[in-house]
Amino acid sequence: MTVYLVGAGPGDPGLLTLRGAEVLAGADVVVYDRLSVTSLLDLAPPEAERVSVGKQPDGPRTSQDDINALLVARGRTGQQVVRLKGGDPFVFARGGEEAAALAAAGVVFEIVPGITSAVAVPAYAGIPVTMRYSSTSFTVVTGHEDPAKGEGSLNWEAVAALGGTVVVLMGAARCRTICDRLIGAGMAPGTPAAAVQWGTRPHQRTLRATLATLADSELQPPATIVIGEVAAADLAWFENRPLFGRRIVVTRAQPQAAAMAAHLRRRGAEAIELPAIAFEPPEDVERLVRAAAEAGRYDWAVFTSPTGVHRFFQHLRDTRSLGSVRVAAIGPATSAALAEYNLVADLVPQRYVAEALLEALCDEARPRGPGRVLIPRAEAARDVLPDGLAAAGWDVDVIPAYRTVAPAPDPAAAALLADTEAIAFTSSSTVTNFVDAYGVGAVPAIVASIGPVTTATARDRGLDVTLEASEHTVEGLIAALEDFFPR
Repeated sequence: MTVYLVGAGPGDPGLLTLRGAEVLAGADVVVYDRLSVTSLLDLAPPEAERVSVGKQPDGPRTSQDDINALLVARGRTGQQVVRLKGGDPFVFARGGEEAAALAAAGVVFEIVPGITSAVAVPAYAGIPVTMRYSSTSFTVVTGHEDPAKGEGSLNWEAVAALGGTVVVLMGAARCRTICDRLIGAGMAPGTPAAAVQWGTRPHQRTLRATLATLADSELQPPATIVIGEVAAADLAWFENRPLFGRRIVVTRAQPQAAAMAAHLRRRGAEAIELPAIAFEPPEDVERLVRAAAEAGRYDWAVFTSPTGVHRFFQHLRDTRSLGSVRVAAIGPATSAALAEYNLVADLVPQRYVAEALLEALCDEARPRGPGRVLIPRAEAARDVLPDGLAAAGWDVDVIPAYRTVAPAPDPAAAALLADTEAIAFTSSSTVTNFVDAYGVGAVPAIVASIGPVTTATARDRGLDVTLEASEHTVEGLIAALEDFFPR
């Protein structure tokens, strides 16, 4: 097997390369450091071992010799080992030392380059490292060498004389000394300078100054320093996104939670995935199987959730067996789930709640009268729809397609709640399960609800609902969050 030295990129998980994702998917062991994005670990198989060797400034450290020995030992066992490193493994990341140790031990290895923070972080701050007329070169240097000492391989005078853009990685702790040394070497004190802390992350912060004043900002690592005329450019885009810097808890079940979290991240938020609901097969699966086999004898099949769609169609051998059955969906997400099976919903109400679906079905039935309806849904759900249809003369079969259960509380994720601004509830079950697991006191100050039913449950459980989506969909909920937070 092979040891892969993989560049994780500067922080945004979307900057991992396709090759990096590919080898992570087949990993037996993932060895990762502090600057790697922990969400990337989810790309490895659940059973893969995850080993942290992070180096904290002025804190616990794993020596490089120990990391080298670990990689060699694991590589000799025949396991697929992924060494996940921040940025690029060969750009100030000591990947060369790890590769040399593996080569000396006769262990097969592969380098998977990553996007270096030297280029990506300035780009996320709206700073191009080159401009055609003002900066036609850029120099990348490490800030780990102390410029105050007369030793080391870095010639600061040459760096100052070269011109163009200077990018300093890992230089936060020595920022003042670096700036003084460059000024002493002849670089103008008024040269534009910028420092980008936690670049490409939702909590990115860009500080703009001059070479003479940058160190007054008391930088904290990790920070990327940019010095040169280009540092005056302000082509901001990343920090201008509507939910930038907001920490929002997502309570949906997997994999829906991951999809919603990805949407939030694209809008600039830091999404904390804390699923408060999970789906399991119903107690009586055979009943669902029989209903799917006999689906063609109904006039309507009514779906109230995407999960109900997927669980039902798992047991429908041939879509043609639906025959002339008309299909209704409670909203666009459920309609989209039907589309995955090449079915177009015949009916979607204007408001995405059971009451509106009941009204729409009754209106649709007026010319021909009530018929026979199949409703595959969760075992425990509101009875507004089936009771209303039965009262209107419909022959109603409610078939449990799945059960909702509460996952075990996640202590690691729960520890993040104290610093989280908002929580998004997408169903009554997510409210109930979250409060039961973590308590009302753990709920963030801003409570966002997908619709009136969820809002009512939240209030019944003692929560103050801050905002409710006018369109009762995930997209509507995210839009409501965008409207709520000031830009």
